[in-house]
Parts: sequence; structure tokens; C-alpha cells
Amino acid sequence: MKARRQILLLAVAVLALTARSAPVQPVALAPAGVLVLANAADPESLAIARHYAAVRGVPSANFISWPMPTTETVNWREFVDKVWNPLLARLVADRWIDAIPMATFDAVGRRKHAVNGHRIGALVTCRGVPLRIEHDPSLYAEVPPVTRRGEFRTNAGAVDAELSLLANPNYPINAFVSNPLFQNAAPSYLELAQVIRVSRLDGPSVAEIKGLVDRAVAAEGAGLRGRAYVDVANRDPVGDAWFEATARQLAELGFDTAVDREPGTMPAHARFDAPVLYFGWYSGAVDGPFTLPGFRFPPGAIALHLHSFSAATLRSADSGWTGPLVARGVTATVGNVHEPYLQFTHPPHLLLRALARGAPWVEAVYFALPALSWQAVAIGDPLYRPFPPGWDSVDKAAKPESSRLDAYEVIRRMRRMEAEGRETEAMATGLDALRLAPTLALGLALARRQLDRGDAAAAADSLAVVKPPVSAAADEWALLREAALLLKSAGRPSSSVDWWKRLLSLPALGANLRFAWLPEAIQTARSAGASTQAEAWQTELLRLTPVNGAVR
Repeated sequence: MKARRQILLLAVAVLALTARSAPVQPVALAPAGVLVLANAADPESLAIARHYAAVRGVPSANFISWPMPTTETVNWREFVDKVWNPLLARLVADRWIDAIPMATFDAVGRRKHAVNGHRIGALVTCRGVPLRIEHDPSLYAEVPPVTRRGEFRTNAGAVDAELSLLANPNYPINAFVSNPLFQNAAPSYLELAQVIRVSRLDGPSVAEIKGLVDRAVAAEGAGLRGRAYVDVANRDPVGDAWFEATARQLAELGFDTAVDREPGTMPAHARFDAPVLYFGWYSGAVDGPFTLPGFRFPPGAIALHLHSFSAATLRSADSGWTGPLVARGVTATVGNVHEPYLQFTHPPHLLLRALARGAPWVEAVYFALPALSWQAVAIGDPLYRPFPPGWDSVDKAAKPESSRLDAYEVIRRMRRMEAEGRETEAMATGLDALRLAPTLALGLALARRQLDRGDAAAAADSLAVVKPPVSAAADEWALLREAALLLKSAGRPSSSVDWWKRLLSLPALGANLRFAWLPEAIQTARSAGASTQAEAWQTELLRLTPVNGAVR
């Protein structure tokens, strides 16, 4: 009798939906269509939500909160009772999701619904909303053919990846659900109606989380200014091909791009100035240049480090990658809360492809995401659009470049001119900008070009315009080294020694970097005839020589 009643209720719901118009279409990605979800039991969660709403102009009616667990990890019962069911009920009641609630519940405890679409542009989850769900063996059920493979026999997942299916609420929780938006640049409204795009404002501190929003807005106004870096791990042919494709795209976009193809991640002594775009793999925890004292990303930076458990926690500035990137000032990133397996991560070249065509952050994230109800989490303002229309115009009006980051925009314009065969104009543009505002990055870019053309004197002159700085940010240290090496190559070893002196006098440099760079400084000093300086540096090098593998 009970089964017959359930069937009758379902039939009534289906008939009601059939009588309605076509499925509701999600609204455009704009503040009016963004919902902000906060944990009312966490004052910091509420503060983050209010900050986002104020900065982006999200209507107060789009603000949603109630008490939830304050732990990052929850079990399925907690997630369903404290997050899923209350949120879905609220969205249906406020007609963000067009659905008819049923009287029945599934095995997980989720209330069943007959859904006719939604009108949500994006959902923002704020720190305090649980991050991940642990596996519950009692809820496991086979989902053939996917669960024929052992790695997919789990219902562990990211909270945001489950919330992506609020408008498709009767899905199986085990394994994953294919994303209809994956590599879909022009999804139909029926495909959009199946997915709610979610991005999270989360990280180790409230200040940095609010900064995710502030830096996004700042970058949209000023543009992405900085260099691009790709760290190819030589670990797997599929993943390495993704990163090689990413490097090609970055170069085509005009960014001065460095590609590391050595085994392991980029070393701390590598050049890593103004990393506004970073794509790399494969290390279990943040390392290399990111660990230098005071390291910070420039505003608008997008960084991705592919690793299985990169977002297992977001509340640590040192554990994994996703939280540490936020702590160091990134504007947008992605990660995984459990093991995703390579094919179910965000391929970096797809993420960049969508961003470069002008997609907002959350749209690009779902374009690059193969699976929902799985392990991925996106961090950042969903509305952030780093490449708005017209961003790549090379013929912008000339202006006095006023900061070191502005120099990277000059270099990008030069690269685009060179790609069009306008080398003479590119050089003139760079030289004019250098005279207006001498910066080390621009001086090096010009000197390198001049040296490659065989004009050593001009290369040295370009660097002579830029004086060795009294102090330098951590991401500029390798730039000082590069300037010293270039001056030596240009036949100016005495000037090179001056740059080495300035670099090696920096108190924050640390023993490891000093040990890595002292041999080059000693060789330069000897070639310049500065024997006293060479011997002093040699003495220091001997003092730092490793004992039992550790630099002293």
C-alpha cells in the first residue's frame, strides 16, 4: 500500500512538471544571480559572506545562512541533515530551484524532488561551510560500470562537488557523475539546468579570504600584470602534455613564460618574479620559491598545483597546496579534497582556454572539470574575469609606468608586437618605457634581446639604467642574480660584482640560496680582478658547505 502511494505521488509530480513550461534557465553570471552560503554558527563565515556581498553588490535576499557543523570534514549523515536538506528546501521555497518536494527520502536521507531546472548563476560557499565528506561504508552501493574499478568504490567527496547537483538531487552518491559542462563552450539551457556552479571563499585566514575578492576586483581594473610559469614534472605523459599545452597557450597570449622541465618542482633559487599565472605539478606540499620569506603573488594571480590531496584542508598555510596558495595571496585556484585520479582533475590547459576566451572563473572551472560528486574544489570569486574583452590590445596609449608590475605589461605588449613581426617597434616601446620608469624586469628583457642580437654594449647600457636596489622582495632575488650574470656575459664583470654584492648583502636571503649562488659570484669576482672580494666569498662558501647533507 505504501509503495502504491509513493508511485501515485511521483506520477502526480511528473504530471505537474509536464504541464509547466520548459525547464527554468539559469540566470547570467552576475551579482543578482549569485547566492552566498555561510555558516551561522561561525562568525567568521558570516563576515566573509557579508564582505563578498558588499564588494560585488549581491542582493541581501541572496544571502543564506543557518547553523552547520564547524569542522572541515563531516560524515554523510551530518552533510545531508545539516547542509543538503536545509539548503535544498530553502532554494525550492525561494524558487531558485523549480521543484516539487516529495514525501519520500532516499537511502542517504535526502528528500526526493521532481525538478524542473534552476535560476542560479553561481553558489558561493564561505569558510565555515564544511569542506569534505568522509566515506561511509554503510552507504556504499555499486554504480556499474564505474565501480567495476576499485578506485571509484567510494562515496567520499567534496561538499561543493555534491552541491553542484542540487538541481539533480536524486543521483547516486557513490563514485562520480559526469559533468555535462565539461569542455562545453556553449551549453544548452537543458545542460545548464543540471548543474549549479559552486566556488568557495576559504583559506587559512579571514584576511586572505576577503583578499580573494578584493584582489579579483583590483585585477579586473588593472589587468593581469606579471610573468607566467609552467612546471612540467616529467611524471606522466598525459599530465605532462597538459602542461606543455598550457605553456604554448601562455606564450600565445603574450606572457613572458618560463617553463621548467627538470625533474621535481621548481627550486627555490629559480627565477620566479611576479608569478601572475602558475601551473605546475607534482609535490605533496608547497615548496620551492613559494617558501621564500615574504613571498606574495601579484593581484589577480591564478595558480594551480596538481596534486591528489592539495585541498585536504584549507585552514593551514603550509599543508598541501591550496591553502598555502591562498595564504600567499593567490586570487583563484583549484584543488582536491581526496584522491581524484589524474583524469578527474582540472586539466590546466582547459581551465586557461576558457579563461582566455573571457569566461568568468566559475564558468572556466566547470568547463575544465570532468566529474561532479567527486573531489574537486574551486577557490575564488566566481565572477572574477581575468581576461575581459579587449584585455590583449597591444596598441594601448603610452603612459609613464609607475610600478614594477606595470613593466610586465610593457613586456607583454612587446612580445605581441614581435609575434606580428614588429620587432623594431617593440624594442622602441620597451626603451621608451625604461626611460620613463626604470625597472629590473624590463631592463633585463631589453638587455637579453640586445645581447641575443650581439650588441653587448647596448645590453649593458640597458641594465645601467636600472640601479641595484637597496632592498628587494623575495620574488626579485633571482632577478638580481640574472642581472649579474647578464652583465658578466656582456663584458662588464665589475658591474656584475656590484649586483652580486647587493644580492648577497640581503639579510633575508638565507643559507641555502647563498650556497647556491656564491660559486657564480666568486667566479665573477675573479674575472673582474676583485680578488679580495672573491676570497671573502670563498671563505663564506666553505663555511656553508653541507655537513651530512645540510647547509650550515
